[in-house]
Amino acid sequence: MSFDKIAFVGADSVLAKRACQRLRKQFGTIAIEKADVIVVLGGDGTMLETLHKLFQHQIPIYGMNRGTVGFLMNEFREDGLKKRLDSAQKVELHPLRMDVTTVDGVRSSAHCINEVALLRQTRQAAKLRISIDGKVRMPELICDGTVAATPAGSTAYNLSAHGPIIPLGAELLALTPISAFRPRRWRGALVPSNASILIEILEAKKRPVSAVADYTEIRDVRRVRICQDNDIKLTLLFDPEHNLEERILNEQFVP
Repeated sequence: MSFDKIAFVGADSVLAKRACQRLRKQFGTIAIEKADVIVVLGGDGTMLETLHKLFQHQIPIYGMNRGTVGFLMNEFREDGLKKRLDSAQKVELHPLRMDVTTVDGVRSSAHCINEVALLRQTRQAAKLRISIDGKVRMPELICDGTVAATPAGSTAYNLSAHGPIIPLGAELLALTPISAFRPRRWRGALVPSNASILIEILEAKKRPVSAVADYTEIRDVRRVRICQDNDIKLTLLFDPEHNLEERILNEQFVP
């Protein structure tokens, strides 16, 4: 790959803004729609926001960490950027799509790179029914919520909820409960990435639940369908010595 037209996107932090200014001075200011590659300066939040905005452009994205969490980012170095871009390894990702129906019958959709999380809204635990490809697998799960995570997102909220880390290319999704009360021993499941996951909220008005796809939240949901959207392909670029697959493997051997 060779990238001649580089667009820069920065977070609101002082560090990211200054780095953006210096790099634009060096490489020029290119509009995103005319760029061969987009360099994102910030943390994982900025990367996720940029990915969401660029679903339809299908332009490769290379991140450099100028934020707090940088799992999806490369090390920040201004020198040798063009050479790093040309030798970068690409990772192709498909986002998850959630289709939501609220208790009032309102329907809406959202996409996520990391996970769809269902979370209780009040002091009362949520009651969920989980079906996979039309078959009920969990008639009633009493919990604080549940997470459906992609491999790229399996090291984020999913891992904090004691879910499994999924290697890239495994074509699996992690379905992980959050503080399960009944059945207490259920630790979650791995399902095929092409599976259709339906989560119905039992007693939805008494025990309200919100659904969150990355940073898009919909409250008071009655049912949520989750599936991988293969019509959208995202390309992330990583330095060969520290690519995303290596990071996911490293997370599994942290003491």
